[in-house]
Amino acid sequence: MDLVLRTVFVFFLILVITRAVGRRELSSMEPFDLILLVVIGDLVQQGVTQSDYSLTGATMVIVTVALLTVATAWLSFRFRRLRPVLEGDPIILVADGRILERNLRRQRMTLEELGAEARLAQIGSLDDVRYAVLETSGRISFVTSS
Repeated sequence: MDLVLRTVFVFFLILVITRAVGRRELSSMEPFDLILLVVIGDLVQQGVTQSDYSLTGATMVIVTVALLTVATAWLSFRFRRLRPVLEGDPIILVADGRILERNLRRQRMTLEELGAEARLAQIGSLDDVRYAVLETSGRISFVTSS
């Protein structure tokens, strides 16, 4: 039972940390970030299992994480008010062709990064963008003027 309680605690700790880090950073991972995630995964495993290397312990941890993942997805689906907490909200970066600097700053995003994302979406200039939305997945959706 101790393994289950530690797993629940770590699951919600990771949920809070990923919300604090921001979706933009998580969507554009560098090689260092990937290595850091692997190291964090190992540290989490050590904190959860506390050198319990039994098959039963591993099974309990995996099943608990799976159940929590399904439960949070179901809660997000079932209760609309929990969605911002569990998934986050989309954030408008450009509205009616006007760049919202405040929202860019909140997401720790530069104008150059927004321009690069627009170019990746085959948009030549930010002047052609009517709306840009940072989705909960970390991707940016663009609606052009034309």
